[in-house]
Amino acid sequence: MADETITADPIEMDDLIAFNGIDATTGDYLIKPINDSEASRIAIGHPQDKNLVNAISNAKRQTEVDHLGGAFDLKLEDVTQAGWAIIFHKDEDQAVKDALAPLIERRREQIGDDNIVKVLEYRDGDQVIPWLARNKIKFGLVEPEKVPYYILIVGSPDRIPFEFGQALDVVYAVGRLHFNAAGQYQRYVESVLEYEKAAKVPNSKEIVFWGPRNKNDKPTKLSSEHLIKPLALGAEGKKSAVERAAKFSKVAYTGKLFDPENSTKGNLLSVFNPGAGESGPCLLFTASHGVGWPKGDPNQLGAQGALLCQDFPGRGLGPLKPEHYFAAADLPKEARVHGLVCFHFACFSAGTPKDDRFSYQPGAPPQALALNPFFSALPQALLSHPNGAALGVIGHVERAWQNSIITEGAGTQLLPFENAIGFIADGQPLGWALKEFNDVFAASSVNLTNVIRDKDGGVDVSDRKIAELWLERNDAEGYVLMGDPAVRLRKDALM
Repeated sequence: MADETITADPIEMDDLIAFNGIDATTGDYLIKPINDSEASRIAIGHPQDKNLVNAISNAKRQTEVDHLGGAFDLKLEDVTQAGWAIIFHKDEDQAVKDALAPLIERRREQIGDDNIVKVLEYRDGDQVIPWLARNKIKFGLVEPEKVPYYILIVGSPDRIPFEFGQALDVVYAVGRLHFNAAGQYQRYVESVLEYEKAAKVPNSKEIVFWGPRNKNDKPTKLSSEHLIKPLALGAEGKKSAVERAAKFSKVAYTGKLFDPENSTKGNLLSVFNPGAGESGPCLLFTASHGVGWPKGDPNQLGAQGALLCQDFPGRGLGPLKPEHYFAAADLPKEARVHGLVCFHFACFSAGTPKDDRFSYQPGAPPQALALNPFFSALPQALLSHPNGAALGVIGHVERAWQNSIITEGAGTQLLPFENAIGFIADGQPLGWALKEFNDVFAASSVNLTNVIRDKDGGVDVSDRKIAELWLERNDAEGYVLMGDPAVRLRKDALM
């Protein structure tokens, strides 16, 4: 393997927080590494929404003390019990609504109870707690007759903000869907219906793992060694996620690991476009840097969140070239992604907000990341592919953070990833697969607010503690499902 020195002084580097994401125009990190003190200052200087945190805290406490949340006899992982809803902006184009109509009808047929299948409305400026109140329900409760558990939000993030979906996802199973043309919505819906109704599906029982380890780079060293490798192969006497998923689901899943040297652009293309006579995998899990571009750059809308490949020669060697990353433009028309589920651990792999919520310049307004918030082009291309669309793409809004992989004193934190793989492989709804990440977001949000309050009250709280909670919260919040949260892998129909 090529030299993988992290820095001239690895001890110094290990004392810093390195962020995921490479600036395409420089070939270096999008944000320079920071220390615990800086991270703590940012966390304190950017307080959370107190109403939302209080609501989360109350909901957690009620769930622990009373039988609240979902009713005791309600299986939330069962869409026919938990219900399904779609949210449109009140001014959404009729052509988009018409494109989604067959999916709405399909869910009505599947569930068989119109009381728990709903078309709901978002209005400009809606916040989650008053929005739920308008629909006659309190934050933290699940009553499908009022607001079903599985919710598909349709529309761009400048109309229905990322934050609305992320806050709703604390309690509900949320998916997002946005394309630039009604025909792309139609293609996704047609593909989902075709997949759900076919006697056999085009995918094999293979689960593929792909993750480069770029030169002079701490984040991909962490992700390749402490995320991709143990998920695919197991670690410390523990079986791999694939083996455990196979046993749990009673399906003979197999795993394929592209080691760092082989996590190239060409090999990723081979996953999306398998050879003649070959079946593509049912699940692809990647971990890499996501590529970022400056606000207003003509490449930003088409390539933000593109997956950086092992072809990248390393930091500090100048701007990126197209052969270094996999973007939407690299997905060929003949690709075969129908029925595929993707999980991309990479910054901006799902979307980009307008403003940098984690800006760390004291006293300065947040840096603008983009002219407007947007979903990333690669998942949009996968979910609207003319040759048959993928079922869903799990990715990250904003930056991905190293604390979702490893935390000082606690070691690797793989359970949310393992559970996501296991739930997907077992044929659970894709919205259910992110449950663990949503739970981490809820818990860390409350804990972060509490420790900052303690510090303000004179309690000796370390910068490291605040920094870790801040990173954990930010990372867990950022995971987003693009696609219908009620879609499931048809495990019994795989080839």
